Amino acid sequence: MSEQAMSAANDFYDLEAIRADFPILQEKVHGHPLCFLDNGASAQKPLAVINAMRSVYEECYANVHRGAYSFSEQTTFAYEQARRKIQAYLNARSEKEIIFTGNATGAINLVAHAFGRGLLKAGDEVIISEMEHHSNIVPWQMLRDEKGIVLKVAPISDDGAFRFDEFKALLSDKTKLVAVTHVSNVLGTVTPAKQIVEAAHDMGAKVLFDGSQAVMHMPIDVQDLDCDFYVFTGHKLYGPSGIGVLYGKEALLDAMPPFLGGGDMIASVTLEQSTWAELPAKFEAGTPPIVQAIGLGAAVDYVSSVGLERIARHEQGLLNYATQQLASVDGLRLVGTAPAKTSVVSFVIDGTHPHDVATIVDQKGVAIRAGHHCAEPLMHRMGVTGTSRASFGMYNSKEEVDVLVSSLQKVKEIFG
Repeated sequence: MSEQAMSAANDFYDLEAIRADFPILQEKVHGHPLCFLDNGASAQKPLAVINAMRSVYEECYANVHRGAYSFSEQTTFAYEQARRKIQAYLNARSEKEIIFTGNATGAINLVAHAFGRGLLKAGDEVIISEMEHHSNIVPWQMLRDEKGIVLKVAPISDDGAFRFDEFKALLSDKTKLVAVTHVSNVLGTVTPAKQIVEAAHDMGAKVLFDGSQAVMHMPIDVQDLDCDFYVFTGHKLYGPSGIGVLYGKEALLDAMPPFLGGGDMIASVTLEQSTWAELPAKFEAGTPPIVQAIGLGAAVDYVSSVGLERIARHEQGLLNYATQQLASVDGLRLVGTAPAKTSVVSFVIDGTHPHDVATIVDQKGVAIRAGHHCAEPLMHRMGVTGTSRASFGMYNSKEEVDVLVSSLQKVKEIFG
């Protein structure tokens, strides 16, 4: 095969085959083919994930790390294999640096408790940004109110871009943590992650990224980023709900006290005192989300088999096409037009409420999000009370963009 032919083969994106892997895409809504454009909230699941989870329940389910019998050994191996898959997916240095949680919110709260309450003191500063999800705002507000830390907010521009120079000006020798999104769930803005880490580390601060909207759109290399913490949730990465991931540098996790106490996170227990297990068990108290973790491992395998670079090119094409086509809808204004962004379009339409928009397009089988998207401060910053949001995934098509646009034209007809 010639070099040109090999390149073409590597670039080939078999959308039809990918869509066939997701059974739910064959469903109809109000008599119309499902047009699922709410992937930023939760993505659909391929057969590979469904079958992996069903296989555990049907063939070898047992609790992990506890049984000396075959089923427990099989399930423990699959559970820990999922951890190793995620270690490779993020290019973490050690599997000890991968902590399973219930979701990204749980992962951020783990850091807020174990790092924040365990290692920070009154007067220490934490920096977030104006475009954070509530999950990366509320835990730090609670820590501020409880311990007296100082919470600072990095600004964004009118088009939704991260204002790096103004962020850098907020850093001081009192800054102990920068906790910002990698990709905005509303705007799709991609923050300058490596620059953020370098600037923060120059001041001695640690960095946490909320990667819930990033891990399905682009390759993530935590060693290259050199971030201290990275969190994401499984259900947006085509995996199940009920599973999240915290990556943390091993030395930092070792220095942090446990968040939850109970079984499996201990080395020994007496009625007088307890000692802690080694990583990652130290932060995984109780029966973990066993089958969900295995499902997430299958999702990582599936996404990797398609190829993140291919997925990113496909989704960028959808973003460009949607941006062009939505311009034809009279009175529609995009919210968030930063140069660096992923496949999310948030918008408002003159004279309509986002909830009405979502209800009307649903009649054509189109599923979009409406409201403040758990980002009320960002809504205030952008001068809106809420938006409609279409977020594209690996299985979406330009034809679905056309269905969305024609449905929005119907909205305009109804509201005049």
